[in-house]
Amino acid sequence: MNNYLAVDIGASSGRVILGRLADGILKLQEIHRFHNGITEKEGHFYWDIEQLFEEIIQGLKRAKEVGIDTCTLGVDTWAVDYVLVDGRGERIGDVHSYRDPRTNDAAARLHRMVPFAELYAKTGIQQLSFNTLYQLFVHDPQQLTAAEQIMLVPDYLHYRLSGTAKSEVTNASTTQLLNLHTGDYDPDLLRLLGLRRNQFPELVQPGCRLGQIREELVQSHQLPRCGLIAAATHDTASAVLGVPARGKAWGYLSSGTWSLIGVERQQPLTSEAARESNYTNERGAFGTYRFLKNMMGMWLIQEVRKELNDAYSFAELAEMASAAEPFRSLIPCNDDRFLNPPNMTDAIRSFCAATGQPVPASAGEISRCIFDSMALSYGGYVRELERVTGEPLKQLYIVGGGSNNEFLCQLSADLLGMEVYAGPTESTVLGNLAIQMIAEGEIGDIQEARDIIRNSFPMRIYEPRPVDPAMLAELRARYDSLC
Repeated sequence: MNNYLAVDIGASSGRVILGRLADGILKLQEIHRFHNGITEKEGHFYWDIEQLFEEIIQGLKRAKEVGIDTCTLGVDTWAVDYVLVDGRGERIGDVHSYRDPRTNDAAARLHRMVPFAELYAKTGIQQLSFNTLYQLFVHDPQQLTAAEQIMLVPDYLHYRLSGTAKSEVTNASTTQLLNLHTGDYDPDLLRLLGLRRNQFPELVQPGCRLGQIREELVQSHQLPRCGLIAAATHDTASAVLGVPARGKAWGYLSSGTWSLIGVERQQPLTSEAARESNYTNERGAFGTYRFLKNMMGMWLIQEVRKELNDAYSFAELAEMASAAEPFRSLIPCNDDRFLNPPNMTDAIRSFCAATGQPVPASAGEISRCIFDSMALSYGGYVRELERVTGEPLKQLYIVGGGSNNEFLCQLSADLLGMEVYAGPTESTVLGNLAIQMIAEGEIGDIQEARDIIRNSFPMRIYEPRPVDPAMLAELRARYDSLC
């Protein structure tokens, strides 16, 4: 039985998961779990990249302790953030988080030189204030000049493990630097930033073999001998691969710290409607495109829970929300004021007060405000997605941690008027493992992988309950007026 290890690191936690395939059933075993988060220093926010590397090593040590001597290994993380490396292979400076305020006005400044319409025609990527393009635009030019290589976070972790520097395309596409037509880094945008093409590693597809783990790591830490395989290193790309869908006319909602809602396409879509609606065309595995929109996800409730000193579980907050008055107060989930406020609860209350809405007081009212707003956002984006693509959706698959929120899943089905399939929770890990298994020849293609996932993990189907059309139209209009 082959051993596959998926390292999946999100904005708040990371895991090392063992996957094995037996009799057509994929089984998972958690080997190691660890915390992740941003730290503030002199008004800026950073990731502790060296701690993340050490946590991977700890996970591999534990894998060895439970009897894993050989395996393959793939890493996925969030997108857009990067590491600068000098000619000796040493890291230059700290690793900025996309939540750092340094890019607050970067897009407006850059667009005075290159209008967004021109950027979108080149890259097909949505405008987000923290895209790598904008981060590099405001980065210390001396550090950029000194950088021999600019690696996205998972590429850097693969490099630290194997010594091989490659740029995996699903994550590279999120930088807003890849030309949609040539498939390579756009020379005009690199010139604009004062960068050279050879500062970015060679682009590779998911499934590329990156070589063996460094022998000195194996010897010094007593690790398994791992063959590294580039997963779909952007966690959303892996999550979409882990969607257990069949047939056509389905959309996905990858629900974690962020919510990513979209469809899988064989060709990019860069129409004026797509640009105006700020949809992105990120690369997927096997020549696909993730046509999607980012929106604030479970980050909202995660921050509120933290501000409550973790006194309640997420399930308890959902139960408290279900008992609160519905649609009393609403917030525009994607507003930048909720990106990284000093206090999320205060930010929500301040918005409600400023817009003449009842100010939520209790934990249940705050939670209800968040979940009502998220469900209305999902409904608006699904309708927009259907309009922009010209293709109606019949089903929505919610995967990731948010698929466990029964209250939000049912509310979403009701407001969408559509079947919602919830699960699996570990879709990102499953997509990571699927790439490794396909590369090893144990699975034939992604549809076979999706069928295996569907047969291996439970899904819950939420049928839409009747909603008064007039009330729904009023809610939609009210929510749209806040956005």
